[in-house]
Amino acid sequence: MKRRGFIKKSSLLGISVGIPSSFALNLNESKINLKKFPIVIATWEVKNATNKAWNLLKNGSSSLDAVEQGCMIEEADVNNQSVGIGGLPDRDGNVTLDACIMNSNGDCGSVVYLKNITHAISVARKIMEETPHVMLAGVGAEEFAYSLGYKKEVLLTDKSRSDWLDWKKNSEYKPIINIENHDTIGMLAIDKNGNISGGCTTSGLAYKMSGRVGDSPIIGSGLFIDNEVGGAVATGLGEEVVKTVGSFLVVELMRNGYSPQKACEEAIKRIVSKKNSNFKNFQVGYIAINKSGETGSYSIHDGFSMTKFENNLNKIYKSNYYSNWFLNW
Repeated sequence: MKRRGFIKKSSLLGISVGIPSSFALNLNESKINLKKFPIVIATWEVKNATNKAWNLLKNGSSSLDAVEQGCMIEEADVNNQSVGIGGLPDRDGNVTLDACIMNSNGDCGSVVYLKNITHAISVARKIMEETPHVMLAGVGAEEFAYSLGYKKEVLLTDKSRSDWLDWKKNSEYKPIINIENHDTIGMLAIDKNGNISGGCTTSGLAYKMSGRVGDSPIIGSGLFIDNEVGGAVATGLGEEVVKTVGSFLVVELMRNGYSPQKACEEAIKRIVSKKNSNFKNFQVGYIAINKSGETGSYSIHDGFSMTKFENNLNKIYKSNYYSNWFLNW
């Protein structure tokens, strides 16, 4: 699975988003063609994950089941060092996981700083369905998982341990675009009934400070769903996504008439146009889907991709990116 890679800053001419009311989406008048569904999209090149999700959807499963089990495919892949077992550790050598999930009713669950459990996405769902809370963290989240029958696991693989020991020789933290070793696997799906759900899961920024949490488990930043409008998920440097509440922004732009593609582009522009933005040194990408099944993806730099499965076709799409426009402007 390829992911992770970057340009010059400038004070982008103030890109504001004033949207005429006449342009706003009239949800009551929207006509949804259910024959177009199911559809599933995901960040990065994760065809095994989208294949799992789409086959569930094709056989009548809910979008919630599909995104959970699709994300679990990546969490269980020891060769994927950005999620689940085999994820790269923090600077102390601990693998800690973050995840969240959201259903078509607006219910959500989140887990933060989870150790010793591979399937953080499933624990997040259990928090949503079996507790009065939205988020559990650290030891509390781990104990909750054990109470449900999850078994303690060693998440640090030999490969990730070796990479961590190599990093410790210099202990230099400097994110590298698209190779920064922290790419959220985010997934959005629409089932045969037209209902949208989403999930995202990550082991976070490689060699991060102990206790660091990015955007992935934060509803509205890493993921947001509104079943009347659409959904969005983010990947990349979480701190920058949190500062603009990125996924919520994408969905609200779609609510106000933006296509998923234009909404992703505008959300990226919000990041790069911030005063003193150092966007040449980090990557952020968004994917989005609206109620009609239209999709979009966009990132700051080259190297980001979206996997989409629809109409029996599982395909990877290279995303357009802001720095290309910026260089040619």
